[in-house]
Amino acid sequence: MRILIAEDNEMIRAVLQAALEVWGHELLVCVDGTQAWQAFQGEDAPRLAILDWMMPGIDGPEICRKLRREPRTEAIYIILLTGKDRREDIVAGLGAGANDYVTKPFDHDELRARLQVGVRMVELQNLLANRVRDLEEAMARVKQLSGLLPICSYCKKVRDDKNYWQQVEAYIGRHSEAQFSHSICPDCYETIVKPELKKHQSKAR
Repeated sequence: MRILIAEDNEMIRAVLQAALEVWGHELLVCVDGTQAWQAFQGEDAPRLAILDWMMPGIDGPEICRKLRREPRTEAIYIILLTGKDRREDIVAGLGAGANDYVTKPFDHDELRARLQVGVRMVELQNLLANRVRDLEEAMARVKQLSGLLPICSYCKKVRDDKNYWQQVEAYIGRHSEAQFSHSICPDCYETIVKPELKKHQSKAR
């Protein structure tokens, strides 16, 4: 997964970068908060980020607050990396909008486990977004069959929006995923088919 790292300490940044690359992630590395905020403005901004708490320009909690105010970025999964380990600091970081936190000096196994949670959350968000898009497309197809539908009183053909007349099954087939199999209803059998059969039987005699 593509992950943004924002850390102003060169040594910690190098350790983070080395670890995440070994774990197979693609990285966008930023050296301060301002650079990280600018990276989030791009159309292809990463959906998961590790942000240092204390950074030049914009600190981690402030970036969290700014991201949560934007509909386009509010779903980004954010892990705060911080030397603050007091309960009130952790609560403040999560209250600013972070999804998780890792304290410095970080344990590689703990960081990897928390990253895996973030990756699963982003994947679930993508899956949900795809399901919503599929539902919207299905609803759009259904709406194509709504409204007033001109139909001939005699032959029962319908008129489309280009003023062409066509059979009902052809029109519905073009505007939905419905498929038709033809049969004969009891009323038509009694009033149309049965008299026709009797007529042919009489002629045969």
